[in-house]
Amino acid sequence: MSQVAAKTDRYITFEGIECDEQAQRVVRYIRDCLALPTHAPAAWTDYFARKLDEIAQMGQDELFFVGSQVNYIRELFEQHGHQDGLAVLDQIEDECC
Repeated sequence: MSQVAAKTDRYITFEGIECDEQAQRVVRYIRDCLALPTHAPAAWTDYFARKLDEIAQMGQDELFFVGSQVNYIRELFEQHGHQDGLAVLDQIEDECC
């Protein structure tokens, strides 16, 4: 008899879902993209720098930030061809938001 791994389901439990860790990875990937001098348009750099400062000042966590900025983050990652970032963002949307 073979065992099939059950897909995580946030509507049942968050056990086994590492939402906070995944969100922290996304924020690191954003910072990586912004650090690339030839690829990060000033508008993105300013926007995300301001937003990251705001969440720190308000005491919000990375998961809240990622959940509220999904579309902008996706656009940034797409512009940079950041496949790892897009994959983690998709996982967060599916499992955590």
